[in-house]
Amino acid sequence: MSHAYLDLVQAHDALLQKQDAPLYASLDGLNLPARAAPAADAPVVMIFAPHPDDECIIGALPLRLGREAGFRVVNVAVTQGSNLKRQPERWVEVSNACALLGWELQETIPGGLMGVSPKTRAEDPVAWAEKVNVLAALIEQYRPAVCVCPHDNDYHSAHIGTHYLVVDALKQAGHACTVAQSEFWRQMDAPNALIATSTSDTADLIAALACHVEEVRRNPYHLRLPGWMADNVRRGAEVCGGQGAAAPTFSFGTIYKVSRFDGGKLLENPTKYTLTEGDDIKAVLG
Repeated sequence: MSHAYLDLVQAHDALLQKQDAPLYASLDGLNLPARAAPAADAPVVMIFAPHPDDECIIGALPLRLGREAGFRVVNVAVTQGSNLKRQPERWVEVSNACALLGWELQETIPGGLMGVSPKTRAEDPVAWAEKVNVLAALIEQYRPAVCVCPHDNDYHSAHIGTHYLVVDALKQAGHACTVAQSEFWRQMDAPNALIATSTSDTADLIAALACHVEEVRRNPYHLRLPGWMADNVRRGAEVCGGQGAAAPTFSFGTIYKVSRFDGGKLLENPTKYTLTEGDDIKAVLG
């Protein structure tokens, strides 16, 4: 049978199987636009990325806060992966990705933290406390207005561990801020924010992801990111917009759970947000 939807599926398949999509082991030759530096007193959004590459996947909100609201974006590479031989390469890759997006990059310790997992938190409190101290010191240094981290059930042990590490560090620092929990490996039960990205911003996130050369050679999830972001819009229409809500007309979005950390705990936020390309991105901060 041949009909219009066969052509549509074949076009999608061709994009997903694309063999000549460039990977960026270097930024040489890329015509990156000049971007104004944030103001000296600009509010800070910190991304706590479990691995190099997560910053690109969950980066929609920080990207818009930086580009549209003048925030200073700092990506904290919590770990640099568990493969010791790959860690120096992964640092180069994440450095290129952040440079492409115009973000600062912050190391935790040389080579990144190891053993960031719920198991370490439960079974080795001394080692866990050392990791919390590292993140608490960074939080005290940057005093972020917004922290972005994975939610507490995001399947991968390093993602779940990063969630608890950030929450414990915020508590130790006694720091109040907005927290945007992200999802990738497993969906959240009750997200409340769907953040649109324009075609150009989405393309920049994919290009930055393509800087993680060996990771996307192993699994070309940079080519699948638009499909994931499109499905976020489908799902977010209901879970973030409300049951029966009119579907957004934008194509690409990322889902978060946005709440307030009061210096001691995360507070529930009943507000739901669906922010299109033209909306004031600071509205998600309440």
